[in-house]
Formats: sequence, C-alpha cells, structure tokens
Amino acid sequence: MFGKILIANRGEIAIRIIRACRELGVKTVAVYSTADRNSLHAYVADEAVCIGPPLSKDSYLNVKSVLSACELTGAEAIHPGFGFLSENSAFVELCGKCGIKWIGPGVKAMDAMGDKANAKKTMRNAGVPVVPGSDGIINNFDEARETAEKIGYPIMIKASAGGGGRGIKYVASEDDLEKNMVAAKSEALSSFKNGDLYIEKFIVNPRHIEIQLLADEHGNVVHLGERDCSCQRRNQKLLEESPSPVMTPELREKMGDAAVNAARACGYHNAGTIEFLVDDDLNFYFMEMNARIQVEHPVTEMITGIDLIKEQIKIAAGERLSFSQNDISFSGHVIECRINAEDPQDDFRPSPGKIQSLHLPGGFNVRIDTAVFQGYQISPFYDPMIAKVIVKGNTREESITKMRIALSEFLIEGVQTNIDFQLNLLKDNEFQSGKFDIGFLNRKKLI
Repeated sequence: MFGKILIANRGEIAIRIIRACRELGVKTVAVYSTADRNSLHAYVADEAVCIGPPLSKDSYLNVKSVLSACELTGAEAIHPGFGFLSENSAFVELCGKCGIKWIGPGVKAMDAMGDKANAKKTMRNAGVPVVPGSDGIINNFDEARETAEKIGYPIMIKASAGGGGRGIKYVASEDDLEKNMVAAKSEALSSFKNGDLYIEKFIVNPRHIEIQLLADEHGNVVHLGERDCSCQRRNQKLLEESPSPVMTPELREKMGDAAVNAARACGYHNAGTIEFLVDDDLNFYFMEMNARIQVEHPVTEMITGIDLIKEQIKIAAGERLSFSQNDISFSGHVIECRINAEDPQDDFRPSPGKIQSLHLPGGFNVRIDTAVFQGYQISPFYDPMIAKVIVKGNTREESITKMRIALSEFLIEGVQTNIDFQLNLLKDNEFQSGKFDIGFLNRKKLI
C-alpha cells in the first residue's frame, strides 16, 4: 500500500478521497489554488500545497505544478478524482516517467476510450452494440452530409474529446447541419482544445443508463450494476438513481456482460463507467466510457456496500479484487441529488458568494458529500456544486419520500440553489411514474 497520495482535485471529491485514504492508513497531500486557500480539503489533508492562481489552467490543470507538489511532498501516487486532469493521458504518461503511480486506467486504455470516436470502433470490434453513426471523426461537411443521409435524421454532432454536455448539437435536417457543425467545433476547441467531431443517430426518447465497473491489474473485471442518469437538463445530470425503473434482471445481466467485455477489449483496469442509451424496446447502445470515478459513484456504493474509492486505491497498489461477480448484491433503492449554487429562476445562472448560514440534513440512510461550511466562499472559478445528497430506501417510493424530507431540511443562505427545483422534480408525476427519458426535463418547467 502507498505511504502517501496526492489528490489532484478540490471540493467534495477531494474530501471523499482523503477519508478513504485515512481508512487505509495512507497520508494525504491536498493541492489548492489561491482561491481555495481556505477550502476544507486544504485543511483536512495531512499536507497542503498551493499550486497557482484561481484559474484552473494555472492551478488544477497546471501539470508542472501538480508534479512539483508530488516531488516536494514525496507523494507516491496521484488520485485525480473527476474532471481536471482525470482523463488526460499525456499527464498519466508523465506520471509514469516520474515514477508516480496513477490511480486510474493506463494510457493505452485511456486513449482507446477517451476519444469517443475511437471508443466506438473498439466497442464495435468487441461486439458491444453501438449507436449508428460515423466510423470515426468527420473531416469535412461533405463527409458529415453523407453520413447523415446514410443513417437518417435526426442526428447528434458530438465532440470526440467531449464531456459535461459540451460540444453536442442536435440536427433535425440537412438545413441545420453546417451551422451546427461550426458551433460544435467552436465549442469543442474552446472547452477541450480539440475540435474533432463525430456523428451519431439521434435515438428518440432514450434513457441514459450507465454500468459501473471495477477491474484489477490481474485480469479480474466485475460490474456493480447500473445507475439511471436520465434526469438531465441540457445534458447535465441532476439526479441519479439505482436500480433504474426500467431495469430487469435479464437486461442488467446483458448490459453488465457488455460492459465487462468492453473493459476487457481495451485492457482496462481500475474504476470506470460504460454509458449506454436504452430505447423503449430495451435495446441498448454504447455511448461512451468514463475512464475515472464519477460524480454519482455514491449511488453504487450505497446500493452495493462497496467503497469504490478504496477499491481504486487498492487496485492501483497492485491488489486483486477481493470479490467476484457472484459476491456482488444489490439492496434497496438509492437516489442522489446534486445541489448546485445556481438560480433556476434565471436560467440556472451560477450563484457564487458566501454561505451565511447552513444546516445539512441527516438521518437513517442519508449521506451528504460536501466540502462547504458556514462562511465558505463559493468561487466563480469552478463548478458550482455545493453538495450531493444520497438517500437509500427499501423501495423507490420510500427513497423518493426520504429525499424530499432530506432536501426540505437542507437550509442554506447567502447563495441561490436548485433545492426547490429538485423538490419539484421529486413531486413530478412523470418522474414518480418512472416513465421518463433523457429529454423530459428539457420539455417542462419545474420552477
């Protein structure tokens, strides 16, 4: 086991990783920007190093500063959390050259799955169902038009290096193709410094269901069931749950097997997630793979009882998985709500500011992942997520009730939040019925 791990992240995920390290008896190093000087993760880690000014490119994305912090503190490994450098294969390669262990997949697997156009090829070769579309990146408008004519409208234009809902455009007809290609390319270059695009058939009213994987460095791969992430606004996840309201044991086995095959096909190890689109007939199609831990990982932890962060660390330390697929079981129903500092009344505009007062909910099977406290300054430089509220009930109905009670107890003053929006979502008849799809929040107004 490692003696010391550097956490190349901030906020609640940094706190989450620090706690897992402490349970394993591992020392931790936090890195922080000048804007995060008074952040909780900088206080609770065993050591903390300032790595630059507020902008992410000058601090949390500053490769030289992060590696220098490792050298300065003697950290043997880096846990990237999610976002920032978590899927940067060039950085992973640098870590290897510097003798620093990366707590995540290797460069080869990351490259195979990180580029979404190449990932589709890999999945197709592995026999995993994929959404019809281009065989790789689209090089020009003529290629795009030919592909769109072949698969039929409507289509989606997507950034090959995309994530977080950026670089994605819906195209209903050829009349809208060129302008949306230009817009997607511009957004991709701005967000990812990579303007490569690919095209997929738009699956009408699908659900977004992902399968959590764990794979060690000795060839053992297991899946830990699904998370339904269909509650999205403009491709940004707001609420996740497990099991999915549409899941059957047979479908879970098929999707789980496909996800395991996908991981084996690219030599994947550590934690990862295969994301699928599922249509009304329960046909599923590979969408992408996230080569990292995800924001919604607590859903899987609560329903399986498996600590994914500790497993990540143990896998990176060379340990074998201590359980097989047959050992994994699922208990109850789990829901996670993301609480953001944003104003739903003003098109969800971010609401940075100082938290004047705060009361967090609690109770049986209620979990709060957060790094905020009374007096905490929510920065305009980073993601506005305040907390994740995760609850577990015996049934979906009980879980919904428990979440409504928890959110009603969540009191925060000083910034605008989406708590009322989440409460309205939980009360919505379409959501309560379980009969919704990936676009239903874009079709209605809950505030």
